Amino acid sequence: MDPKAVLKFLGIAIVLMSLQGCLYSSVQRPLDTDFNNTQLGDKVGHSHATSILWLFAWGDAGTRQAAENGGITTIKHADSHVKTILFGLYIHATTVVYGD
Repeated sequence: MDPKAVLKFLGIAIVLMSLQGCLYSSVQRPLDTDFNNTQLGDKVGHSHATSILWLFAWGDAGTRQAAENGGITTIKHADSHVKTILFGLYIHATTVVYGD
């Protein structure tokens, strides 16, 4: 195989790998590090924040707001969910808290 063709292929592969998740990504992750003792509780609360066109953003995706929205006074666990579309043209972040 031609060395130029191999380099071109590797260059294209590197560019494509660096673009993963740029058109659409939806990632949920825990905001906790002690998974051995996780208890969720009886209540769930959500809070949200949104950004559009890299210019406009609104909302409160904070843990406190999520707890207030769910009527939670004791937080036992929290998750974060972020949805991104078109290189961040649209971003929607959600915090979910569990507790009593």
